[in-house]
Amino acid sequence: MNHADHVALIEDGVEGRGGRWADLGSGEGAFTLALADVLGPEAHIVAVDKDSHALRAIAGRFETRVADFTRPLDLKDLDGVLMANSLHYVRDKEPVLTAVHAMLREGGRLIVVEYGTDRGNAWVPYPFSYQRWETMAARAGFTGTRLLRTVPSRWLGSMYSAVSEAPPHPGRPSGPSGHLPMNGEELGTSP
Repeated sequence: MNHADHVALIEDGVEGRGGRWADLGSGEGAFTLALADVLGPEAHIVAVDKDSHALRAIAGRFETRVADFTRPLDLKDLDGVLMANSLHYVRDKEPVLTAVHAMLREGGRLIVVEYGTDRGNAWVPYPFSYQRWETMAARAGFTGTRLLRTVPSRWLGSMYSAVSEAPPHPGRPSGPSGHLPMNGEELGTSP
């Protein structure tokens, strides 16, 4: 796959340009670079990977964090999270997806890029098909899950991309931006 393929897999999952995003399990940044092209120069992207050597390839272009995305990351009110070829390394995905959900603002998006199979191998131990993703996303509280694109893969048959949205968080005021209402404006009570 090349850069244009990466862009094509994720572009329909992004709504608008700019915003605050994180790429969890970014590696050397192939999909981080694609996300940057889709979002434009006004976006702020945090690339997270536990391999500091991999992150060196994109250091200086993006905020980078050497961290394990299965642990707390102190990321909040993000417009989106991208997980491209990273979640298939995690056996127990539910706590990770719950944490990702909490990172997103209301209406924030989670884009996954994954192999279209439920059977792994030594290099891709825990992949999940789109059908399984729909169930996993719903269990983690995401809504509006939809398939974006499917492409052939010589490794495990196919790859797909999908997007899911974070509905309002319990206990957090609800507004179109996902931020606290100011002076009653978003609540419809302003004069």
